[in-house]
Amino acid sequence: MVGTEGHILESPKMATGTARPITDEEKQTVQELVRRARVAMQEIENYDQARLDRICQAVGWATANEKTFTRLSNMGVDESGLGDRAGRPNKRFKIMGILRDALRQKSVGIIEEIPERGIAKYAKPAGVIASLVPVTNAALTEAGNGIYAVKARDAIIFSPHPASKNTTIETVRIMRAALKKQGAPEDLFQVVMKPSIPLAHELMASCDLTIATGGAAMVRAAYSSGKPAYGVGAGNATMVIDETANVEEAARNTRLSKTSDNGSGCSADGNLVVEASIYDAFLEQLQKEGGYLVNDEEKKKLKQVMWDAEGHRTPNTIARPAAKIAELAGFAIPAGKTFLIVKGTHIGKQHLFSSEKLSPVLTIFKYSGFDNALQMVKQIYEVGGKGHSCGIYSFNDEHIHQLALTAPVSRMMVRQPQSKANAGAWNNGMPMTSSMGCGTWGGNITSENISLKHYMNTTWVSRPIAEDRPSEAELFGEFLNSETFD
Repeated sequence: MVGTEGHILESPKMATGTARPITDEEKQTVQELVRRARVAMQEIENYDQARLDRICQAVGWATANEKTFTRLSNMGVDESGLGDRAGRPNKRFKIMGILRDALRQKSVGIIEEIPERGIAKYAKPAGVIASLVPVTNAALTEAGNGIYAVKARDAIIFSPHPASKNTTIETVRIMRAALKKQGAPEDLFQVVMKPSIPLAHELMASCDLTIATGGAAMVRAAYSSGKPAYGVGAGNATMVIDETANVEEAARNTRLSKTSDNGSGCSADGNLVVEASIYDAFLEQLQKEGGYLVNDEEKKKLKQVMWDAEGHRTPNTIARPAAKIAELAGFAIPAGKTFLIVKGTHIGKQHLFSSEKLSPVLTIFKYSGFDNALQMVKQIYEVGGKGHSCGIYSFNDEHIHQLALTAPVSRMMVRQPQSKANAGAWNNGMPMTSSMGCGTWGGNITSENISLKHYMNTTWVSRPIAEDRPSEAELFGEFLNSETFD
C-alpha cells in the first residue's frame, strides 16, 4: 500500500476468506454511507479550482497544525500500543507536503494541453473512494487521502483499523468540522464507526475506487472486490553502502530511518549491504549513532522472540522500542541504544533476519565487489519486499546506475534516509504520499507514489493534426521486403 505503512496485525480471516457473513445492519450502513457520499459529490461538482484549493488548505491546517497532529498521533500510539509518541508527530510534514503537491496541480477543467499533438486533458472525479486506514498511520492517512480526494471532487469513506479506530474517528470528525466551516458538505468525509472485515469487503465492493494501504491480505481483498483498487506491497528496504560513501552521513541517516516510529513503517531500513573496506568503520559509526550490536547468543534469543515457529513476526515485538524487544528476548541493552544490529551471514527465506522486520532491528551484510552487492540485493528481494524500495549511499554514478538497473523496486533513494524520503520529502522530487504502489513485483497495478492523479479520471480530447505517418522503410528498416513466413 500501496508501502506504507502499517501492514501489521491483520486478521487471518481476511487472508483465508473465513470471515463471518455480513449482517443486514452492516449492509445498510454501507449503503447509507455511499448514498450520502454521492449526494455530497453532487453538491461540489461545480466548485471552481479556487474554492477547492481553499477547502484543501482548511483541511490541511485543521489536521496538520502542530497541536492537533501531535494530539492525534499520540492518541494513535496510545490506542494501538504501536509506535513512538515522541517520533510520530514528526509525520505531520507529510500532510503539508501532500497539500503542497495538491495546490500546485489542477483538478478542474483542462489540466494539461499538448498543442503539437492536438491533445487537451480534462479532469473528472474518480467517485466515492473507500480508504482502508493502516494501524500505524492513523491521523496521517485520513488527512492526506482526504486532501487529495476533495481536491479531485471525490467523496471518501474511511474504514479504520480496529486497533486505532478511535483515532481515525476523531481525525475524521476534525476534517468534517473544517468542511462545515467552509460551507462544504461534511459527507465528503465519512468514517465507519463499527469496523469489521465483512463491512470492509462490502464497502470496497460498493465504492468506485479503493485505496488500500495495508498488508497483503488487505490488498488481496481490495483487488478481489470487483472494483478498481490501488494497493501496496510489503517492504524490506535494503540499502547499499559502497566504498565512496560518507560513513557518518550514511550511519546518521540509517538511524533516522530505522528508529522513526520504532521502525513501524515498511520503508524503514531493514538490511544494509556494506562494502568490505568500510564495513568496520561503518559498523563502529552505527554504534556511535545509538546502534547496539548483538552477539551470537543474543541473536539466537532475538530470533526466537521475533518470529514464531512458522516464521511469522510476533505482534508483541512489532513497532516496539529496541530496549523492550531486547528485554523480551532475555537480554538488556545500555541506555541510549535505540536500535539493534544483527550481523547477517546468509540470505534466504529460511534466514529470517533477511526478511522484513517492522521494528528497530536491522541486519548488516558485508560484500566485496559491486557485482556481489547487486546479487545480494536481488537475493534479499526474493525473500520479500519486491517492488517497494531500496537505496544507496554512494558518489559513484555507475554504481547508482547499476543498482537502478538491477533492483526489483519501484523507488530508489540516493544518500537519503529511506523512511523519510521515499514517500516524498522537502529535498527530493518524489510525490508526497502515505501510500506507495509496488508494481507487478508487489502484486499492485502501479509502481508510483499514490497522488492526486490517481484520484481523478481524465478525458482526453483529440483535435486533428497534420498527418504523422512514417514511411514503411522507416518503420520496418532492414526487414522491409525481406523474407516472409507464409
